[in-house]
Amino acid sequence: MSACLLGLCTRYDGRHCLREEVAGLARDGLLVPVCPEQLGGLATPRAPAEIAWGDGRDVLQDAARVLNAEGEDVTENYLRGARVTAEIVAIVGARRALLKEGSPSCGACRIKRDGRDVDGSGVTAALLLQRGIQVDGIE
Repeated sequence: MSACLLGLCTRYDGRHCLREEVAGLARDGLLVPVCPEQLGGLATPRAPAEIAWGDGRDVLQDAARVLNAEGEDVTENYLRGARVTAEIVAIVGARRALLKEGSPSCGACRIKRDGRDVDGSGVTAALLLQRGIQVDGIE
C-alpha cells in the first residue's frame, strides 16, 4: 500500500493523505507500506514530478520519461523504486496493491500531466500489473 495513504509523510510535499478506511487493515497486519519514490532514492520533500508523455507502461519500455518541476529527469529513480517495490511484493507474497491514484509512481488508472488528470498508470503500478498483481487506486 502507498505509505502516504496510511498517514506516513512520504508525499512529494512532505505531507500524507491518510485514508482511515484502509488504515484499519494496517493495524490488522494485512498491509506493507511502501513509497516507491523514496525507495528509488528521492528525498522527502521533493519537487513534484509527472510522466512527460505516455504513462508508466511507456516509461518501462523506455518510451517516456519522468520529469520533475525543476526540469530534472528522475526516470531512473522511478524505475528503481518500482523494481524495489516489486521485490517487496514478491517477498511478502502480496497479490494486491492499494496505491495512491494520480501519482506518477502509484496511479492505477489516472496520473497527472500539466496539473490535469489523464488516463494512465504510474510506473510502479504498471510494473506490478505486468507481474500479475491486482492494482487498485485510492484517491
